[in-house]
Amino acid sequence: MAGSIADVAGVTVGHWTHPTEPTGCTVVVLPEPNVVTVEVRGAAPGSRETALLQPGMRVEQVQAICLTGGSAFGLATADGVMRELLADERGHVTPVGRVPIVPTAVIFDLGRASHRPGPDDGASAYRAAGPAFDTGSVGAGAGATVAKWRGFEQMRPGGIGTASVTVGDVVVGAIAVVNAVGDAFTLEGESLTGGSAVPGPPQLFPDTGQNTTLAVVATNVKMGRSDLTRLAVRGQDAYSVTLRPSHTRYDGDACFAVSCGTHESEYAVDIASEAAFEAVGRAIEDAVRAGAGPQ
Repeated sequence: MAGSIADVAGVTVGHWTHPTEPTGCTVVVLPEPNVVTVEVRGAAPGSRETALLQPGMRVEQVQAICLTGGSAFGLATADGVMRELLADERGHVTPVGRVPIVPTAVIFDLGRASHRPGPDDGASAYRAAGPAFDTGSVGAGAGATVAKWRGFEQMRPGGIGTASVTVGDVVVGAIAVVNAVGDAFTLEGESLTGGSAVPGPPQLFPDTGQNTTLAVVATNVKMGRSDLTRLAVRGQDAYSVTLRPSHTRYDGDACFAVSCGTHESEYAVDIASEAAFEAVGRAIEDAVRAGAGPQ
């Protein structure tokens, strides 16, 4: 798969993966200034600091985004990331000191691992951040699975993947953690997990909240939160094409969008929005292919 989210200047990624159990967390560290928003379409999300990312909210800039296993317990990883950001003197400036802003979203992998990622694990992922990082069954994707819609006997490894798209001076990169209840497909419609392009009724009814796909899409295009929402929406559109079904009652699907550049042109928002669709779709494909191991 071509490129990574780190092709957007200043963006770095770090993983922490449990040494013996399939769980972990991933931190996307962002350059400043930036603007961040999020689109949530799954019916069972687990998140922290996402209300702050909606249009009209006062604080628009964040220092990092944390994606993690451990379901709601994993939200504690953000405490460790905040601790490390504060040590690096990064955070929202207040009259009494800096407050690092770390939006966090979780996947459900509790059935696969007894360990629940916490503050020290989040801190380790932050300190590991760099422009080069692994994909597959690592970090937040370590315990991810897909294709449960047709029964647990059809379940395949999910994972974490990345991709980027460059159109002229516009750069868009994405990272995705794929833990979907549905089957996975390429943007061209090739099945990656054996399911039908038209999912049909479920063969089992998994408990609510035991899945979820998460993505971060970043661009070097300068834009406000209203325009940036287009990237998150198109990222979620890529979920609908590559994960069938997506946005179910059993998924907490969320897509973060980040503007952290200075490029401006008349149609840059439109170009970046369509590039976001492709980048997220390719990142989802990369996650499933890498999670399955050598093909």
